[in-house]
Amino acid sequence: MAEVDPFTRKEWYVVRAPTQFFKSSADNKVGFTPVNRTQGTKLASDGLKGRVYEVSLADMKDDESQVFRKIKLRAEEVEGRNVLTNFYGMDLTSDKLRSLIHKWSTLIECFVDVKTTDGYFLRVFAICFTKKGESQKKKTSYAKTSRVKAIRKKMVDILTETVSTNDLKTVVDYLIGVSLNGVTTNASGFAPTLAEKIRIEGSSIFPIHNVFIRKVKVLKTPKVDAAKLSELYASSATSTIAPTEEVGTTVERTEETTA
Repeated sequence: MAEVDPFTRKEWYVVRAPTQFFKSSADNKVGFTPVNRTQGTKLASDGLKGRVYEVSLADMKDDESQVFRKIKLRAEEVEGRNVLTNFYGMDLTSDKLRSLIHKWSTLIECFVDVKTTDGYFLRVFAICFTKKGESQKKKTSYAKTSRVKAIRKKMVDILTETVSTNDLKTVVDYLIGVSLNGVTTNASGFAPTLAEKIRIEGSSIFPIHNVFIRKVKVLKTPKVDAAKLSELYASSATSTIAPTEEVGTTVERTEETTA
């Protein structure tokens, strides 16, 4: 007996991401995903919810400078043939992390577990490196233990304060550098990111550079709120695109005349 191809039982859905990850909200599509068709009580949407997708931020923003940053998106809701996702984590590529390591400097790391105002429990990792002062002639730029502890405390304080006083959408904006309403922006027109905040305030203790939010994990999530999720997709393609069903065109039938 011939073996049946398993993909004959599957349907393809469009995976979409919140508009904040894109330059333009016209098309927020990040890819396609297959799932078994609905059969009896086993719904296709149940097989999609909870899936996690990893996407390069450079592909979504069309910005090669963000190629080292990976975003995790989790499927939260299904509308027609569209899978609506939400932020589920962030990470740096291994080659980027390895390129940061240099001799004659001190590496400083920290992490915090903190809850956003809308109930998301995050674990945020940060990393930075010491550097030479402007007029320094010494070859090395090692920091004393007391300075390292002071910088680490400053990093923890900034991360805790920023995340605990904002919702998840605003925290993600601080991570990826999106212009924020009501926030003083820097020269590039964007609000200072978390990494920029750490660099500015940490440099008052000891010169530091290569400051990055190395990783973000979502440890716990609240119950999915359809209203809040729809706000992330305001003015996006999902509000104007109908379910992507293959629909044929209407053909008028002419009556056949018999001889």
